[in-house]
Amino acid sequence: MPNGKASTTGPMPWFVRGDIDGFFGLALDNFVQLLLITTLCGGVLGFPPELLYGRVLPGAAVSLILGNFFYAWQARRLSARTGRRDICAIPYGINTLSLFAYVFFVMLPARNEALDSGCSSKVAANMAWQAGLVACLGSALIEGSGAFVAEWIRRSTPRAALLSTLAGIALTFISLDFLFRTFAHPLVGLTTFAVVMLVYFGRVRFKGGVPGGLVAVALGTALAWIPTELTKIAPVGELPRTGLLFCPPLPVLGDLMQGLKEGYLLKYLAVIVPMGLFNVIGSLQNIESAEAAGDSYPTAPSLFVNGVGSLAAALFGSCFPTTIYIGHPGWKAIGSRAGYSILSGTVMTLLCLTGSLAYIAWAVPIDAGMAIVLWIGIVISAQAFQAVPREHAPAVVMGLLPGLAAWGAVMLKHGLAVGWNGKPGSPFADSLIGAFESQRHVLVHGMFTLEQGFILTAMVLSAATVYIIERKFLAAALWCLIGAALSACGLVHSYLWAPGDTEISLRPAWPLAAGYLVMGAVFVAARWLTEESEAHG
Repeated sequence: MPNGKASTTGPMPWFVRGDIDGFFGLALDNFVQLLLITTLCGGVLGFPPELLYGRVLPGAAVSLILGNFFYAWQARRLSARTGRRDICAIPYGINTLSLFAYVFFVMLPARNEALDSGCSSKVAANMAWQAGLVACLGSALIEGSGAFVAEWIRRSTPRAALLSTLAGIALTFISLDFLFRTFAHPLVGLTTFAVVMLVYFGRVRFKGGVPGGLVAVALGTALAWIPTELTKIAPVGELPRTGLLFCPPLPVLGDLMQGLKEGYLLKYLAVIVPMGLFNVIGSLQNIESAEAAGDSYPTAPSLFVNGVGSLAAALFGSCFPTTIYIGHPGWKAIGSRAGYSILSGTVMTLLCLTGSLAYIAWAVPIDAGMAIVLWIGIVISAQAFQAVPREHAPAVVMGLLPGLAAWGAVMLKHGLAVGWNGKPGSPFADSLIGAFESQRHVLVHGMFTLEQGFILTAMVLSAATVYIIERKFLAAALWCLIGAALSACGLVHSYLWAPGDTEISLRPAWPLAAGYLVMGAVFVAARWLTEESEAHG
């Protein structure tokens, strides 16, 4: 059994004991992503089984096996070149943050727009899927090309701007939503979260080496199946009747091209670009983490294959980009080498291609694994403060605010939809602005303005704040100029009324563009109109 020390006594074995431990950890991560895909696509987006199990999951299988096998091969190649047997493959899987972002900010709006225009639920689901394919394609192109400019992007964008934007999504659309679910089903939710807190926050492990995530899912599933008033969770629906059928991955170029013709790439560019950039930077940081642990992998091919994995996903029906996962030092420390990546890719592929995931999703409710997702959201949010200089903390908070506003806008619109249910017409009109301002003093116009393209807005405001803190006023003004350009293009702050929502309009938001320009002018003038003052205690 490897003990983490280098050895030159022959080639690295394909499988070692530590690969079993690593497999449970990595496979569990990906398994939770697959449960989320089946729950969100089936429940929130209304995908029929033939689309979910016949197209989306087979596409995900192609992306998972491609990347996992490559990174396992890469680890063995590094082992052969260095003569060391303690090389650990880079962990890889479906990008959690992109999964949520594309479901709620790309596919759900596309579905709602189709329903509002009179399309059937089946047609609307198909259009949402096509929008997701386009988003995944856009992410793949950014990831692939980003392999050659990742260092420049990283140097040009303050870390606080990148991490705080991620944290804004993680804190709201991941953490809060799953926290609500935890307290809606407290017996399952709090029990499993206790296990996750022990293992990941308390840094302890269960005796016998049983993975904590596996304990949490197994315990949550057992509690969910107990027919008591305390759980109030039942496996969704009847036992699937589809049988264990082989669903081969097939190219979906026609649907991908249709999505491009519908203009989804431009319409959701404000979501696609930041998510692609985050994936590039995050993967780069994880490669650096692997190097710090002793495994030095070449940057460009590692990032490029990550982009190829996302491209394969889009071409074969999955809407969800892949990424290099955080955690390489942890897998290496427990003795994982190349075999854990092969095992994870193989098992996840079999689940996706055979229809067996339908049975597992029926038997294992998402509540059993939600504690792991809640932990991911908390860690991403905390990292935004931990991984930046202490003096940049205000910039992190600035980057959180647009995400909080967007989440608040979504909650407000859900409330309007529930309250308006069954009434003629739509609540989404100019009269809504005056009603809220006069009766509740809520400036919903500002909320809806900030919601559109909030990911880019968060980057602009956070980056400008970093440079103000560092008294680099011209750099702060440049970021304001970027905000003005984005506003003038309609990629941020521009919305229109739809029958059941507010949507990005891609029309110039001239008032916001002017505001950013004046803001930048103030920062430029600060070079001559201000002087350094003593820090206030």
